[in-house]
Amino acid sequence: MRHVIGITMGDAAGVGPEVIVKALAHSSVYQICRPVVIGDAKILERAIKITQSSVTLNQIEQVSEGQYVHGVIDCINLELLPEDLPVGEISPSAGSAAFKFIETAIELAKSKELQAICTAPLNKEALHKGGYTYPGHTEILAELTDTKDYSMMLSSPKLKVIHLTTHVGLKKAIDSITPERTHTVVKLAHETLTRAGYENPRIAVCGINPHAGENGLFGEGEEEEKLIPGIEIAASEGINVTGPYPADTLFFRAVRGDFDIVIACYHDQGHVPIKVLGLEEGVNITVGLNGGIIRTSVDHGTAFDIAGKGIADERSMLAAIQSAAELSPKEALK
Repeated sequence: MRHVIGITMGDAAGVGPEVIVKALAHSSVYQICRPVVIGDAKILERAIKITQSSVTLNQIEQVSEGQYVHGVIDCINLELLPEDLPVGEISPSAGSAAFKFIETAIELAKSKELQAICTAPLNKEALHKGGYTYPGHTEILAELTDTKDYSMMLSSPKLKVIHLTTHVGLKKAIDSITPERTHTVVKLAHETLTRAGYENPRIAVCGINPHAGENGLFGEGEEEEKLIPGIEIAASEGINVTGPYPADTLFFRAVRGDFDIVIACYHDQGHVPIKVLGLEEGVNITVGLNGGIIRTSVDHGTAFDIAGKGIADERSMLAAIQSAAELSPKEALK
């Protein structure tokens, strides 16, 4: 049975509604999942006109009411936005609605009506002006699922990367890496890929220093102190993890097919290889959420400068939907 993927509209003043409409105009989406949009029907109708799409809209109240056929977009209509919402502008009402879209999706995922959540971008300033002072989607998801141990995962057709640290300065990132965090993220990688159908997923850990320290030549023993103990504990639990390896060759090896996922130590170490491979196909994924909830997202922002023009590229949304279907826990299907 195809997974049910909840697609949240994000900030409705941005390109989210347009990339959703464009993505759901592709018949390939309906071959891999049952997509349902959580948002505002009148904004989607506007996006259909802007993009000159031939799809029609089916307003529903329950996931079970969806048609899930190509050519029809099923939308759980929360009716939170004014019909004349300005396009391409910061709006408190759009920020508030973006929060409520994701809040609704989380409740549906908790009740197993959704097997994954795919999010269109939100705008942090609008979110804050709407009364929700979160840094972004990840922190909202973590709080609403009461999750403490989670991680950012990036996925592209040739490479998957999961991070020990993300949005902190480099010095703080290295200081915050511990054997416990290393062990936790290795387990998250293993559990996520196992639920997605990988058998004995191959996990490789990047070194912190050049050449992974080269036996003490570089750095101050960070690999031995912060990484290796966590790797050894995970390996003793039967997880197929090795490393740390020099980052300058590890990503090449992973793209070649030697490993299923790479653990990066800090933001740029993991983000740069993914984005070099292609921004259009990169997907941002939150893993480790309680309840096994998978969240994927486009790898771009609200793009207010082109919102309303019908020219936004839907490829990242297509990739995010595909990743949501691939990573959804198979046992969660109803």
